[in-house]
Amino acid sequence: MRGADVTGQAGWNQFRGPHGNGHGDAAGLPVQWSDTENVAWKVAIPHQGWSTPLIFENQVWLTTATEDGKEYWAYCLDRSTGKILHEVKLFTSEAPEPLGNALNSYASPTGFLENGRVYLHFGSYGTACLDTTTFKELWRRTDLPCRHYRGPGSSVFPWKETLILTMDGVDVQYLAALDKKTGATVWKTDRNTEFDDLDAAGKPMMEGDYRKAYSTPILIDPGGKPQLVSTGSRATVAYDPDTGKELWRARYTGFSNASLPTWVDGLLVLNTGHGKAILRAYRITPETTGDITDALVWEQTKYIPTRSSPVVAEGLIYVMADNGFLSAVDPKNGELLFSERTGGSCSSSPLFADGKLVFCNERGESYVLQPGRTYHELARNSLPEGIMAGPAATGSDLFLRTKTHLYCIRKLP
Repeated sequence: MRGADVTGQAGWNQFRGPHGNGHGDAAGLPVQWSDTENVAWKVAIPHQGWSTPLIFENQVWLTTATEDGKEYWAYCLDRSTGKILHEVKLFTSEAPEPLGNALNSYASPTGFLENGRVYLHFGSYGTACLDTTTFKELWRRTDLPCRHYRGPGSSVFPWKETLILTMDGVDVQYLAALDKKTGATVWKTDRNTEFDDLDAAGKPMMEGDYRKAYSTPILIDPGGKPQLVSTGSRATVAYDPDTGKELWRARYTGFSNASLPTWVDGLLVLNTGHGKAILRAYRITPETTGDITDALVWEQTKYIPTRSSPVVAEGLIYVMADNGFLSAVDPKNGELLFSERTGGSCSSSPLFADGKLVFCNERGESYVLQPGRTYHELARNSLPEGIMAGPAATGSDLFLRTKTHLYCIRKLP
């Protein structure tokens, strides 16, 4: 089941694609590729960033940042040739907080691209809107505080004439909707999660590590009632996307959540995050309200990722665990249909396009699967340097961002 199309535009214009669920409207994609095979173009991207490329018409946008976190950049490329059309340093930080590990970057959040405008986001380090024709900066915000502690990770979510930002830090946790035209705050809602992480001195343990998260909301519409579902540390909460009012919540003990929920056949399947990653399914209706923690339909505890998000294809849920196990789950009852060991750790979220699934790992390997109740691998491909960003596909092009380059993969004679 396809998620809600919040834009009605072709391309790959936000995190997890135009439908917000990892589905791409692409056809004729190659099944096999390498550093030289079926490569339409390959471009080195300076600095470092795990954000997904944004594609609309003949432009490709992506963000990057210096490894020390002091400079934050945006690049626009020509989709046909890979030529860099524009590069701009958007923000600087004199004292960025260290990342602490190699799983994140200072340019991990993915922005949003639409006709005439691109919105680029680096968490609390800054958010900016640029004109995609003149490349002129139209507005910026640097006054949305949040101590990410291990770097920003939540991407922009577009809703009507607003952009919804998720700021889950070790100090504060909130969602804010910004006016797309001006950048002004339309609404802001603080999370009211009750944390049980205080030590004997009354201070948060692990400097507040149990309070932060890196997730991006999804939109569900049970009975035609839009709900913004946002996974945070200790709880997943649904909000009215027009006002930010809380609708319902489901509690758990997980934290540092990055994997997005998925919506399939009236079931919301959420990931509880670090600690013990569990898939939990809840039946959501227009009347759902309050604390729904105990209204569990099913749960699955084996081979569940904490970083990569799930994708639904032909009625089944597919996930790749942090350690590379690739699994399928039946959303009707939570049954684990298969779990196949692959060759490396995974942070990248998968793609479903042209009738095929694409999973990428941190070693640069890509697994192309035929959807089904048994494991059916069509191809296994490899690119140098490794992949942290999610793949994107539109038209007949597949875009893969490695740690050093952006590839446009296309069937070539």
